[in-house]
Amino acid sequence: MKQPERVALITGASRGLGLEIARLLAREQTRLVLTARGAEALQVAADELRALTEVVALPGDVADPAHAERLVRLGLERFGHVDVLVNNASAIGPSPMPPLDAYPLDALADVFAVNVVAPLHLIQLVLPHMRARGEGVIVNVTSDAAVQAYPTWGGYGASKAALEHLSRVLAAELEGSGVRIYVVDPGDMNTQMHREAEPGVDLSHLPGPEVSAPAFVRLLHQERAPFGRFEAQRLVPARSGRTRS
Repeated sequence: MKQPERVALITGASRGLGLEIARLLAREQTRLVLTARGAEALQVAADELRALTEVVALPGDVADPAHAERLVRLGLERFGHVDVLVNNASAIGPSPMPPLDAYPLDALADVFAVNVVAPLHLIQLVLPHMRARGEGVIVNVTSDAAVQAYPTWGGYGASKAALEHLSRVLAAELEGSGVRIYVVDPGDMNTQMHREAEPGVDLSHLPGPEVSAPAFVRLLHQERAPFGRFEAQRLVPARSGRTRS
């Protein structure tokens, strides 16, 4: 892909990791299609990034199929193609997070809608165009909670485990298409979502999302996944110091 022509769609782009990835890509003049639920914060982010590149920003909930369809349609109408999809938007669920034996099932369904169903829907929407071009990159943001049994993180962790396996199956189905799929755990970060997950816990010792964001951008520069059609990356070891009880 020629760098100035690249187009990236990033969800959860108004703050945290999504915004930091968007900032790095904007500096490379990657054109951006951004979404997040908070309209005001997304507008602030888009205004900042427009100083560096072209931006389409549409506030809304990625779990709303109509919003996802409009988002991709706007990106294609404006830029003609989407080369990169970063499924960064996530739902943590109830705050503080409950143990599984007390987890409200409607809330669990909402977490899976945002963390699993919505990413798959966006993938389905961009894949025909990626296949037609013979290239594309899909990055699904995961967590070590997908593989580690942290008390009270069962709802969120199960959704990320589902996203990881969904990614593996998609990669097998897309073999030979030119589309690369990654799942990336950015590591423990001091973000608003993490603060909502553990209200009252001091997270000031954790790095900000700007520390992990460059690793995501490096993946986009690779011509192919180093280990084949699919790669899972965990940027830091499992977080043995979690304060779960």
